[in-house]
Amino acid sequence: MKRVTNYLKLMRPYQWVKNVFVFVPLIFSKNLMDPSLLWATLLIFFAFCLTASSIYVVNDIADRESDHLHPLKKDRPIASGSVSVTEGWILSVILLAAAFAISVAGGTRLMAGVALAGYVALNLLYSFELKRHVLIDLFVIAIGFILRILAGGYAIDVKVSSWLIMTTLFISIFLGVAKRRGEFVQVGRSGEESSRRVLAQYDLDLIDQILSVSAASVIIAYALYTVSERTVHAFHTEALIFTTIFVTYGIFRYLYLVHKMGLGENPTNVLLTDMPMMLNSVLFVISLVGIIYKQEIFHLIAKYVP
Repeated sequence: MKRVTNYLKLMRPYQWVKNVFVFVPLIFSKNLMDPSLLWATLLIFFAFCLTASSIYVVNDIADRESDHLHPLKKDRPIASGSVSVTEGWILSVILLAAAFAISVAGGTRLMAGVALAGYVALNLLYSFELKRHVLIDLFVIAIGFILRILAGGYAIDVKVSSWLIMTTLFISIFLGVAKRRGEFVQVGRSGEESSRRVLAQYDLDLIDQILSVSAASVIIAYALYTVSERTVHAFHTEALIFTTIFVTYGIFRYLYLVHKMGLGENPTNVLLTDMPMMLNSVLFVISLVGIIYKQEIFHLIAKYVP
């Protein structure tokens, strides 16, 4: 049982929330209520979850020595020795094989599979080389999120808006640099050497400048998407601009948690444990779906309510 627990720790299922980005094309293409397209998106979602877990294992193998230097990462299964490197490689291969098996068996479109393969190749390069290069490490993370959105679009044969791609680029850079800031501050407090060598090429002023620019860019890019001619024409409303309120609050709340509460090293933990952030996310999704699917919701109500 303890070994299974260690394997789950390596897989980091709590990080799977990042893969909800594959649902973005489904929601914004007004296909959320199409069972076949929802199923196709769910398949690529689970494929990305298993693939991401496979990459996490490889990353832990690559970082097993440097993780000893980190106050928290030193307890990871491979770094602590509770799971051997050989076991790690076997688990990674099994997870990756399962991901592509789901993709193929589910009839996932070819280009969605290509995006998934590109995600694997990019993250392998990241694990062994690219994460050591300043700024490039942030853009690799951003490209990974963009590939999730593209895969979601390819899975249902929908073209993803360039504004949504830009918004994804900026929000992933924002989360990535916030994570770097959290690590930077943690290392400064502990007085220990960082397990992430690229941190030595950053400083707090640079990190905060990138954080500010990316935060502003997220809000601007999303706001421009909501009022773009294509968006207004597709949804027959300009009301989507009001959802910018939740995006803006979410960014500001995250900045508050990073600067005042010393959080940010684990973005997933922040997003899933901070009550105002969770409530804001729920309200954002409800308002988004309510605006985009207004007619469909009215039809459902009329169908089932006398």
